[in-house]
Amino acid sequence: MHPASSPKAFSMSRRILLPLVAVAVAALIVASLLVGGYDITVSNLFTDPAARNMFVISRVPRTLALIFAAVAMSFSGVIMQMITQNKFVEPTTAGTSQWAGLGVLTCLILAPAAPPLVKMVVASGFAFAGTMVFLGVLRRITVRSSIIVPLVGIMLGAVVGAVTTFLAGTFDLLQSMSAWRSGGFSGIVRGFYEPLWAVLVIAVLAVVMADRFTAAGLGKDLATNIGIRYERVVFAGVTMVALATGITSVVVGFIPFLGLVVPNLVSMLLGDDLRKNLPWVAVIGTGLLLACDLVGRTVVAPMEIPASVILGAVGAVVFIALVLRQRRHVSA
Repeated sequence: MHPASSPKAFSMSRRILLPLVAVAVAALIVASLLVGGYDITVSNLFTDPAARNMFVISRVPRTLALIFAAVAMSFSGVIMQMITQNKFVEPTTAGTSQWAGLGVLTCLILAPAAPPLVKMVVASGFAFAGTMVFLGVLRRITVRSSIIVPLVGIMLGAVVGAVTTFLAGTFDLLQSMSAWRSGGFSGIVRGFYEPLWAVLVIAVLAVVMADRFTAAGLGKDLATNIGIRYERVVFAGVTMVALATGITSVVVGFIPFLGLVVPNLVSMLLGDDLRKNLPWVAVIGTGLLLACDLVGRTVVAPMEIPASVILGAVGAVVFIALVLRQRRHVSA
């Protein structure tokens, strides 16, 4: 065996790589706090009251929203992949996000003056129902290839998205739905992003239940044999994903592919031990979303490209690469 490919060499390179990733993400957080249309530097934070107000009112909330949204969608992807035993599943490819969007639209139609909390509850309820529909369909079809599972979710999401677009056009709400689908963070300010703090509760629950989700990822029969109440774990996982997706959808909008890209990258580096992987899923997910947001804020400054547009392009490329990699492994 070549020394560079030995397990010891790989373990050493991994120990070096992960701290470097953490440092890079910390640098991205600092950049997110300082980059923008209004010139903010470390020095003028102490001398310019306007810069200090902009920092507290806009930059800090935006950066926290990016971190919370990244953790929410990355963890959602991990949980869904364990529940479905499929590496290609996340809220975007399972239709969960599209159902949450239908819930947002339903609120806009029936109760346009509803507070954000009501919208989050409705969006989460629709996301939960949509995810259960997706899982129900999977149980009734014969899946001969892992690619079929995300295709089923994408088709269901496309149907729900078409219904949402039709209703939005009928009630003259297309502009509102376009804003939701853009997944941008430009409008995030103090007093608006705070519901995302609830994501931390979901993240803690995911860490507490990590071993149960890992067991559920072995399949219903094996999980039951080792004493796991499989249906309860699935219900808890779907509930957590629905809440995370509903809250994120109302506050920041549609964030595609993050829950697909990040868990697969971490799994390639660290394996499938969910408890060990979750902290790095949070770190790498945060870094990827921050990087996409910074690219969108700088390439056409002073205008912005929504982070979801950049992330969608990156995620689509990674999704295709994962599919091709899976096919090579199957053929081998």
